[in-house]
Amino acid sequence: MDKLIVTGGNRLDGEIRISGAKNAALPILAATLLAQEPVTICNVPHLHDVTTTMELLGRMGISLVVDERLNIEVDTSTIKNFYAPYELVKTMRASILVLGPLLSRFGEAHVSMPGGCAIGQRPVNIHLDGLKAMGADIRVENGYIIARAERLKGAKIFLEIVSVTATENLMMAATLARGTTVIENAAREPEVEDVAKCLIAMGAKITGAGSSTITIEGVEKLGGAVHRIVPDRIETATYLVAGAVTGGRVKARDTDPKLLEVVLQKLEEAGAEISTGEDWIELDMGGRRPKAVNIHTAPYPAMPTDMQAQFMVLNAVADGASRVVESVFENRFMHVQELLRLGSEIELEGNTALINGVPGLQGAPVMATDLRASACLVLAGLVARGETHISRIYHIDRGYECIEEKLQLLGANIKRVLDRSAV
Repeated sequence: MDKLIVTGGNRLDGEIRISGAKNAALPILAATLLAQEPVTICNVPHLHDVTTTMELLGRMGISLVVDERLNIEVDTSTIKNFYAPYELVKTMRASILVLGPLLSRFGEAHVSMPGGCAIGQRPVNIHLDGLKAMGADIRVENGYIIARAERLKGAKIFLEIVSVTATENLMMAATLARGTTVIENAAREPEVEDVAKCLIAMGAKITGAGSSTITIEGVEKLGGAVHRIVPDRIETATYLVAGAVTGGRVKARDTDPKLLEVVLQKLEEAGAEISTGEDWIELDMGGRRPKAVNIHTAPYPAMPTDMQAQFMVLNAVADGASRVVESVFENRFMHVQELLRLGSEIELEGNTALINGVPGLQGAPVMATDLRASACLVLAGLVARGETHISRIYHIDRGYECIEEKLQLLGANIKRVLDRSAV
């Protein structure tokens, strides 16, 4: 098992390329199950979750061809089974995204209940209730979801909570259903819209993606397509915050400023100078210490919950006091205990963190508890005096492509080593 060692004190300065979005790549890989012809996906990030999803499709007998640029061609004509086993699904919740496509195209699916980061309840019943409304017969036995349907039928579905994966799963299932499906209270995230764009390229009839109401008119079949994954807005924002906490300058290329309006607004409020172009964003702190900013997470287009931990670090070293409210997941403050080990001043009151910024942090051994907490600890290490040793970094490899290499390009002192204490 590996760990990261970060030696703080370097002001970041440079340019990096942003990868494709993990949260679009995973559902789009699942969406290829709907196509009767090969689908080519471009700009796929090299991440552990992507590799796991590819292995999951491969276990079903699906043919995958990957080129040197990590473009993936998926051919489902060789599929042999409709089974998603526990040993793969347990590592990431996104595995449930194969449920809707398998059921819609092949009439059956046998999918393990999902696992992933323990950041809070993300109930599967929203997916299952939506599929039942479309006529599916579903039961849960021995930890597996067993679903069958001769052909799904269109339905009007209201999601009781805004859920990205449920919106994607039901939207994919509806593409081959008989009749029209309307999903209300749908997630509006750019990744949902990107999945819809891929499905439309495959021949689906979808309107309203990116809004709270999505309408899908079922078609008889979907065909091949070529689709390029949208840039990863969370990766982009993470590196921009890294520049802000170190008082540095970071230019992110191959990204989309339109996806990050609230994040950029908060960074400007923190004292950063922000410049943007069609596919780039530059942040320049000019050596200044950031100012404290209040954060309240909520579904898109509000502040992403996936950026809460990174802004917690910014506020921990900022000038002033701040309040961070987490309204999406009830158990997403696990990184606070690790930040306290580094010398931060944070008090928790329910779903609110009260933070008094301190001039600096001190390096210490810390442990990552989930994907974005991992990134938060790396950012904290960048500004801490001495060395910060971050263990359980398998979390970070699920969502950040070559994070230490990209940070090295920006001037960070960071290296990956074998964690002998975990051997």
